[in-house]
Amino acid sequence: MPIRRHVLAALLGTALIATPALANHHEDKALHDAVAGSWRSAENKARDSQRHPIEALSFWGLKPGMTIFEVNPGAKGWWTEILAPYAHTTGGVYAAAMGKTDDPAFWAAVADKSIYGEVKAYPLSGSNFTSLPANSADMILVARAFHSWARQGQTTDNYMGAFYGALKPGGILAVEQHRAPEGSDPMAGTGYVPESYVIAAAKKAGFVLEDRSEINANPKDTRDHPFGVWTLKPVRSSKNDSRTLTPEERAAFDAIGESDRMTLRFRKPA
Repeated sequence: MPIRRHVLAALLGTALIATPALANHHEDKALHDAVAGSWRSAENKARDSQRHPIEALSFWGLKPGMTIFEVNPGAKGWWTEILAPYAHTTGGVYAAAMGKTDDPAFWAAVADKSIYGEVKAYPLSGSNFTSLPANSADMILVARAFHSWARQGQTTDNYMGAFYGALKPGGILAVEQHRAPEGSDPMAGTGYVPESYVIAAAKKAGFVLEDRSEINANPKDTRDHPFGVWTLKPVRSSKNDSRTLTPEERAAFDAIGESDRMTLRFRKPA
């Protein structure tokens, strides 16, 4: 006799968070192909087990043909190597929103149009929040950026306002962020911020929190490391002016893996 869904939910507790999105991720062959792409660096692929790209993007609601903005993609382009080819293959658009749109390393990384398509870039920085075209994006991905904005005072509000304006009605704001314990100071400079800080900023801009997931939770991360989140992989800071980790300490931090992270999905009301 089949187990009814409400009984299964009671048995598994929170294990059914985001079940609809995760149940459908096997259907998106283009996403699987992008994650498995031969163009992705070995270094980036090695992190998949920690960052769960298929599960996270499915949870956020990635669909073929979307216009996707990635905020501050970074030098190693971890998400870029997946999202730009996916958009190109499915008839969508990938654009980077970044402080320096003339970064030669970024453009060299996405130069192969047969893989990445026609990549776009829009300037977005602490002094420029007006460049993103209004009501144009289906999804905006913000990965590991809120800790930097929090230290800049009202900058978080400015960014969130820019994202709200750039998303189409019904568009998705996808967030992956190092997660501090509740009650922590988001301006502490550890690289972690409380989940409530991100949620409050998004709601202030007009977004609705649609769902949250523990896809990227890491209970081994105590979040109190000598060099902040950068003590952990992939940065692995081990020394500053006042302290150097012993080999034993380094091994213990490496065993933690990557940070404990919140994974949130917000939506701009239709």
